[in-house]
Amino acid sequence: VVGHMESIVPAALLQALTGGRTFPKRGQTCVVHYTGMLEDGKKFDSSRDRNKPFKFVMGKQEVIRGWEEGVAQMSVGQRAKMTISPDYAYGSTGHPGIIPPNATLIFDVELMKLE
Repeated sequence: VVGHMESIVPAALLQALTGGRTFPKRGQTCVVHYTGMLEDGKKFDSSRDRNKPFKFVMGKQEVIRGWEEGVAQMSVGQRAKMTISPDYAYGSTGHPGIIPPNATLIFDVELMKLE
């Protein structure tokens, strides 16, 4: 599946910050900040660097499969590190010039809000 996901914000702190657990549902717009890295730590993209959150609609295949499955398990306000295997990312094709073929990707993702 996604491979590995760990919360960067401690659960007790997370609970206090969010006041509950609100998970994304199919058709909702997820507003996230993220940093994407290769396994060697090389950053290839970051919404934080652009200072502009990224939005996608859950369940519409607008993002890689690892994001669909990983972000669906996150609650609003949570920040998590997702390690995504190639078959849930860009596979044997990669993304020429940016992501090599068969690359495992690491994302630091924060689910800021749902719209």
